[in-house]
Amino acid sequence: MHHFADVWEIIADAVPDAPALVHGDTCHSWAEYDDRAARLASVFTAHGLGPDSKIAICAYNSNEYLEAQYAAFKMRGVPINVNYRYFENELLYLFDNADVEAVVYQAYFAKRLDAVRAKLPKLKLFIEIDDGTGDHLEGALAYEDAIAGTDAMARIGRSPDDIYMLYTGGTTGMPKGVMYRQGDFTEGLKLVYDIRGVPRPESAEALAATVKQMRELGASPRGLPACPLMHGTGMWLGAMAAHSFGGCAVTLSNQHFDAHALWQKVEDEKVTDIAIVGDAFAKPMLHALETGKPGGGKYDLSSLVLMISSGVMFTTEVKRGLLEYGDFTIVDAMGSTEGGMGSSMMNRQTPPSETAKFEMNETTKVFTEDGREVEPGSGEIGMVANGGLVPMGYFKDPEKSAQTFREIGGVRYSFPGDFATVEADGTLVLLGRGSQCINTGGEKVFPEEVEEAVKSHPSVYDCLVVGVPDERFGERVTAVLSFRQKADHVSQSELVEWLHGKMAGYKIPRMIVPVKDVQRAANGKADYDWAKEVAKDAPG
Repeated sequence: MHHFADVWEIIADAVPDAPALVHGDTCHSWAEYDDRAARLASVFTAHGLGPDSKIAICAYNSNEYLEAQYAAFKMRGVPINVNYRYFENELLYLFDNADVEAVVYQAYFAKRLDAVRAKLPKLKLFIEIDDGTGDHLEGALAYEDAIAGTDAMARIGRSPDDIYMLYTGGTTGMPKGVMYRQGDFTEGLKLVYDIRGVPRPESAEALAATVKQMRELGASPRGLPACPLMHGTGMWLGAMAAHSFGGCAVTLSNQHFDAHALWQKVEDEKVTDIAIVGDAFAKPMLHALETGKPGGGKYDLSSLVLMISSGVMFTTEVKRGLLEYGDFTIVDAMGSTEGGMGSSMMNRQTPPSETAKFEMNETTKVFTEDGREVEPGSGEIGMVANGGLVPMGYFKDPEKSAQTFREIGGVRYSFPGDFATVEADGTLVLLGRGSQCINTGGEKVFPEEVEEAVKSHPSVYDCLVVGVPDERFGERVTAVLSFRQKADHVSQSELVEWLHGKMAGYKIPRMIVPVKDVQRAANGKADYDWAKEVAKDAPG
């Protein structure tokens, strides 16, 4: 098992001229990627940072984001992902909780950082990426000048026990740093080899030989994270997965998701892999394919091999629609920042996979609240547990760590909060997060299950389901939904009629709240707090 920096240095030595990063018109080879990261690592160490130092990255998707992360790895530091939507109070909490000592940021965020810097005594180094906004933080180093003005840091010995950490907002509470052993995580990313049917390299020599062979065969992946690198799906499945194979990470500025820009980039850069977050990305992507290029013509998807999604429901109908435009494989991965638990695969040759149904990983189990394993076919609801790549815990939160990461039968599991049933054939049927579970008349309703059914209506584009206070039932199941363009709006009674027979009556929304757009986070995940406020303010 290896450290991320060790893996990428082996790749840089094996295929130095191969492309590693592409953003806009800028392309860096693996040799350039390695050199620029090593120079930035020298800047870090020259300012007193060392092993385990926390280095925040506050930027949109870019080459610099990935270079800063690599630089932190090189000097055994810990990169800290920053949600670029955070403002003063959120930044103060995150930087303090993570013990951040340095921040690499785009100039666009200079004013936000200036508002908090005096309250963060540990924060001693600012490195500013020029993004053309004209903003500047006094005392900050210019990113390109800093790299050009220093020598590359010499390679050092590292430990697979070094911490890799990703902050997750989760579904409730403040952001939490999920800690992994570097060696465990790089081993887990070898899943990309399994997906492609390539033997996993188990040594440095085997890794170098494999990436050389893939390069010679023209089979090195070119991965495009459609979602932000600040979240796990974008970073892990979009960038790190391609890098672990000796491939290239192609990024788009993600201030606003543009499906047409994404497909044009796929065509121009011969992208092989795309990472998305379920229907939140897939639906506008499908619409862009249906309408074609703004200037006329169809997008060329012939290079596309793999589309992988995680984090949000990815419906069968949308998958089927996408596959009409390209012959690739769709992997719908069930997972979270706390670990992966299952997946489903679909292409033109296989039968359509059912929405929210997954083949469990070998190490995945479903347990009842008293620790019994759910029997397949019993219909019993249980908590999904991942026993494979299990985090070390949450940073500085032993109480929450003990709740989420615990041992059953001598095996350590991660319980991210997902509930599911297990069918007789061992298939896992995802119901949703327990933290969002609605209690109506004593019955449990999982929002994602209802959302899936509501979105199956031909007029509905997107939907979030929440519980609002109800005198009789405790909570009333309410659907906050948006309609497709040019589609007829459906009434409450029409939706009830559509859902009748698709689910138990108590799960069917007793109220619908139409909105122009369903609000989601930048990574496509549900904003249930917003939906609840909208639902509470709606006339009953």
